[in-house]
Amino acid sequence: MTIQWFPGHMTKARREVESSLKLVDFVIELVDARVPLSSQNPMLQEIIQNKPKLTVLMKNDLADPQETEKWLTYFKRESLDVLAINANQDRDIKQLIQRVKEKGEEHRSGWQKKVDHQRALRVMIIGVPNLGKSTLINRLANKKIANIGDRPGITKHQAWIKVGSDFQLLDTPGILWPKFDDQLVGYRLASIGTIKDRVLPLQDIAAFSINYLLENYPDSLDERYSLDTTMEDMWDIFVHIGKNRGALESGGTVNFDQVANLVLRDLRTGKLGKITLEKV
Repeated sequence: MTIQWFPGHMTKARREVESSLKLVDFVIELVDARVPLSSQNPMLQEIIQNKPKLTVLMKNDLADPQETEKWLTYFKRESLDVLAINANQDRDIKQLIQRVKEKGEEHRSGWQKKVDHQRALRVMIIGVPNLGKSTLINRLANKKIANIGDRPGITKHQAWIKVGSDFQLLDTPGILWPKFDDQLVGYRLASIGTIKDRVLPLQDIAAFSINYLLENYPDSLDERYSLDTTMEDMWDIFVHIGKNRGALESGGTVNFDQVANLVLRDLRTGKLGKITLEKV
């Protein structure tokens, strides 16, 4: 099954990124530490081409730290400049700013004499929706500039943001590609909330997440829901979680939509622990 999802504003955003790329010195590409490869937009890779790039794994506080280390090793092996951060940690923000400065100096060394070496670096920040980009920008600028939300599609236009005297940041809307030929990619992105919940049936997304957790993080389900992880029937699992967490209708019937909502909320907010949904 091919999953299609491409709102009209993303078509406009792609054109804006293409036209603005020549204005910047290099690109910061944001991906999600829980699904580092699936959250890399192949359409953006095509647009960026040979432009220098720093890949930043966002939300590493929600990801399995052992898996994050493996992903960092993988990307470095692919000759990518990469960093994993939690945008709410001061030390991570300082580390990112320092990395941007270092990359900027590398880039400046290749400038021709006609280019003003004293001007601020110009950096474009790109990625798929709902990666915490607005939070990151506000922390970098040290003031509230970008709108923050827990749903995709908050940023709708490009904007230049000054980060101290070090560099100028060009914010861009989160952009997805037209369709996910790999169904697993679609389900991974849906599980972490990168695509809106209405795109795929919520119960299917929750069932995908539960199956992955049963295989890779069974203790998380046991600790959160007292779930017997030898259970195999998804109907029985939904019923158990619904009764355990009070997702009930009048008469005591389990509401499966409520169960799906609470499982995905627990996964996305870290209440199920530090989970990585994609392994190297």
